[in-house]
Amino acid sequence: MKLAVGVLLCSAVSIAAGSWHPWGDLHTVPPSDRSTLLQGAGLPAQARAVLLTKCADCHSETTAWPAYARFAPGSWLIERDVAEGRRHLDLSLWQRLSGERQEVLKQEIVQQAKRGSMPPMQYRWLHPGAALTKDEVVALTSLLPADAGGSSTGDAARGKALFERRCTGCHALDSNREGPRLRGVVGRQAGSAAGFTYSSALRERHVAWDSAGLERWLRDPDELVPGNNMDFSVPKSQERADIVAFLATMK
Repeated sequence: MKLAVGVLLCSAVSIAAGSWHPWGDLHTVPPSDRSTLLQGAGLPAQARAVLLTKCADCHSETTAWPAYARFAPGSWLIERDVAEGRRHLDLSLWQRLSGERQEVLKQEIVQQAKRGSMPPMQYRWLHPGAALTKDEVVALTSLLPADAGGSSTGDAARGKALFERRCTGCHALDSNREGPRLRGVVGRQAGSAAGFTYSSALRERHVAWDSAGLERWLRDPDELVPGNNMDFSVPKSQERADIVAFLATMK
C-alpha cells in the first residue's frame, strides 16, 4: 500500500513539475500538418521525405510529443532539445528564409548527415529507428547543387561577398568566434590560432593552410580531417576558389 501511494505521489509531482517549462511552453502552438511541410519549397522529393520523417520532430512546429514528455525532469530535456533544434533550424519557417540562408542550412544538413551527428545520440537512444540510413544520407546530399565547375582562378571581390554572406555566422577576420579568426589563415599552421579551442583532430593535423589545402577543406572538411567540428562546406568549386582568393589577401 505504501509503495502504491509513493508511486502515485511521485507521478503526481512529476506531472505537476512537467507543467513548468524552463525553455518556454512549446505545447502552446498546436502541431501543424506535417504533410504540407516544405511543400512548394523546391526541394528534391527524396530529400524532403527524409527531412519530414527524420528531422521534423525537433526541427519544425509539427512535433509529435510522446506521452512521456509530460513527466519531469524528462519533459524539460525533451523541450530543451526541441527548442534548440527549432532555434537553429525550423523547417516550418523554411520558405521565409533568404535563399542565401537556405543554402547555408542545406550545407550544414548534408555535412551533419554525412558525419552522423544528427539526430543526436540521446534522441537515437529513445528512437532506435531515427538514425539515418546510407540511402537517406545520399538523398539529403541532393539538397546541394551540382558543381558546374568554373575557373581555377578565384576572384577576391566575389570571395569577399561570399565570405560575408556564408562565413561570418561563425568566423571573423580578427577575432575568434565559433570558429577561429581567419586573417592570415593562408600560410598558417592548422589548429594554431591563439586562444581558440580546436578539435584534437585538427590540432594534430600538422599541415600549413595553403590555397590547395583550404580548397579541399571547404569542399569537404570531414574528408580532409575526419573528426573535426566544422559543419559547413562549399560545394561549388568556383565559390571555393573565390573565398580562398579573398582569404589570401587578408594578411
